[in-house]
Amino acid sequence: MRILFGVQGTGNGHISRSRELVRKLKSDGHEVEVLVSGRKEEELKEIEVFQPFRVMKGMTLITYRGRMNYMETMFQLDLGRLMNDVWTLDTAGTDLIITDFEPITSMVARIRNIPSLGFGHQYAFPYPVPMARGNIFERYTLLNFAPARHNAGLHWHHFNQPIFPPVIPPSLYGSDPVAPVKGKILVYLPFEEIDDVARLVSPFSDCSFFIYGKVDADRDEGNMHFRGYSREGFLRDLMECGGVVCNAGFELPGEALHLGRKLLLRPLDGQIEQESNAMAMEQLGYGMSMHSLDSDTLRSWLESPGREPLHYAHTVDYIAEWIGSGRWDDQAHFAGAAWREKS
Repeated sequence: MRILFGVQGTGNGHISRSRELVRKLKSDGHEVEVLVSGRKEEELKEIEVFQPFRVMKGMTLITYRGRMNYMETMFQLDLGRLMNDVWTLDTAGTDLIITDFEPITSMVARIRNIPSLGFGHQYAFPYPVPMARGNIFERYTLLNFAPARHNAGLHWHHFNQPIFPPVIPPSLYGSDPVAPVKGKILVYLPFEEIDDVARLVSPFSDCSFFIYGKVDADRDEGNMHFRGYSREGFLRDLMECGGVVCNAGFELPGEALHLGRKLLLRPLDGQIEQESNAMAMEQLGYGMSMHSLDSDTLRSWLESPGREPLHYAHTVDYIAEWIGSGRWDDQAHFAGAAWREKS
């Protein structure tokens, strides 16, 4: 098939999971053209597999000190440019549009009546999975930001719904699991200020914290090891650590659960998806959460035991098989097979 694949570039999680599905679809012989929106092209990292790709402005969510800034988000929205991109996007010969929460491709699919498939964690929420109360605006945005005709929703548990397990990078599968380094903790709180994160973790001198986020250059300060963006380095530290402190996104917690690393989530305030994820994590008994950078919660979590790995399936194989089958109303069959492999 000829596939137009839209990727929301605001968060690294969208890029990470889409990278794996695009690679699999191309290896299956599909012609895939990628559109990335929500981030400047010079800020995009390790997306060679997306070639050929194009970058459009789209819509970007603005945050400040761990909280959504809806006013600034609305001010930066260029509605005229967004609609021009929608109307001028060339979709001649396109058989299927896949959107990873990317609004331009979602709107194009609806306007031109092209079959569309939503791929990602957000597409689990139309089903009865744990969901924070939020307000009407937050719930509407989550469910209608980039809707699609068919949904390949992802979650850490199936909740007896036709949703798929998380997408795990190939490097995290292996017959020889890495033993965690005692006291090594991975910290990824990109929505927080780095000085606030340092004040939180520095008193816990028995642990070594490898901190990714708003870091200009690698440096070490006592028990804190600040690291700039490196997917390879990040995954290496993830495999070596005993636990992960991160925002309540979806991909990184899924990778940690796959490996059996304990989790402490700090959901982004005013972001219903992250608040829902923190709720689900605690309901499932998979980890803990804190709604501020709280040292007492961190101390309690550091003293808690580790957990067993969940060993998720090679999810993209099942989703790619579903896409190639053309049986887009029968995702339950393929999702069920993915969970059975997990068990």
